[in-house]
Amino acid sequence: MPGLDIYYAADVCYQARIKEQRPFWYKWLPRYRQYLRDEKAVFALDHSTSILVLSDTQQNLYHDTYQTPLSRFHLLPPGIQPFSPLPPKEKNPDEFILLMVGSGFKTKGLDRTLQALATLNNKARLWVIGQDNPTHFLKLAKKLHIADRVTFFGGRHDVARFFLAADLLVHPAYHENTGTVLLEAMQAGLPVLTLDVCGYAKYIKLANAGIVLPSPFKQEIFNQTLQQMLISPERETWKKKCERFYSNSKYL
Repeated sequence: MPGLDIYYAADVCYQARIKEQRPFWYKWLPRYRQYLRDEKAVFALDHSTSILVLSDTQQNLYHDTYQTPLSRFHLLPPGIQPFSPLPPKEKNPDEFILLMVGSGFKTKGLDRTLQALATLNNKARLWVIGQDNPTHFLKLAKKLHIADRVTFFGGRHDVARFFLAADLLVHPAYHENTGTVLLEAMQAGLPVLTLDVCGYAKYIKLANAGIVLPSPFKQEIFNQTLQQMLISPERETWKKKCERFYSNSKYL
């Protein structure tokens, strides 16, 4: 919207996302041209709108795309609601549970996780929590012969139980302004495997509470990293550092 005094940038940079994810002809569409005009009306160099951003990753992306002066950005601190400990969801102690949390399965990279799960042994299972249509991903799981190792729980109000019961949060998102689920996992002491495109991935690095893979995404590297994390002696160290960072951090 043109003429704004303050804009809350809760989403990723539209122009950068289209450039990365859409074919060249997408820019011919009226929808693209209108959205681009709207975004430029906020971020263009010759405007004065003050911008509230949630992550320095997105701040840098907007700056690189539009040369927006850094003085116009105001970085907000992350924040999540603390949850009380709940009895963990029961699981087979011989299984290794991967957890994905978030609506928008395509954006969150569920296809990438399914591809990786197919390379693991039969003791590894995936729990998926989020409000979305799982049909496409159920078909992919069947194609990969792992349908019996994937469980969709839908949207839940007791997500904390799943954080406490899982062994690893997996979050290979295609794009993610923040990734609040990363902080929620840390609060529960759950190690994380994610990508640097997530704005809050920097906190995983700061805490040494898991592994953050660099862009561009490579499925083979993701698969190998996940396999290594299952057997890594650092698993307990990651868990302790999650808890310590969240409880004592000056960043949150």
